[in-house]
Amino acid sequence: MEDIYSTDKIFINNLEVETTIGIYDWEREAPRPLFLNLEIGCNISKASISDEINDTIDYDKLSKEITAFATNADYQLIESFAEAVTQIALSYNSVKWVKVELSKPGAVENAKHVGISILRAQPQTNQQPDISELI
Repeated sequence: MEDIYSTDKIFINNLEVETTIGIYDWEREAPRPLFLNLEIGCNISKASISDEINDTIDYDKLSKEITAFATNADYQLIESFAEAVTQIALSYNSVKWVKVELSKPGAVENAKHVGISILRAQPQTNQQPDISELI
């Protein structure tokens, strides 16, 4: 088995999506913006030689899939929403692990954003990557 730490990374930064999210009635009156950063562990060596999109993660396709998901989603917690986003990314065959950072503006008075960071790996790796290796 290939070592999950000897992977390349694809990233998507500041992906803005609109979704229904929150525990308070005032939060759920209209879709709210969330900002996502994704770091995706995969092997892009084949694509670097072939120059073919089919040999890598199509980050445009993934971004559009996440955006469409968010538009139709309805969650109370950002934790649940972020977990669902990791599962979308992990559904791509060559993704070994994904780190999702999510921020929600306006959730707490006097704070610009609140957020979380989660890291998930494919089940067959039998271990979650150590976050310190990925920062």
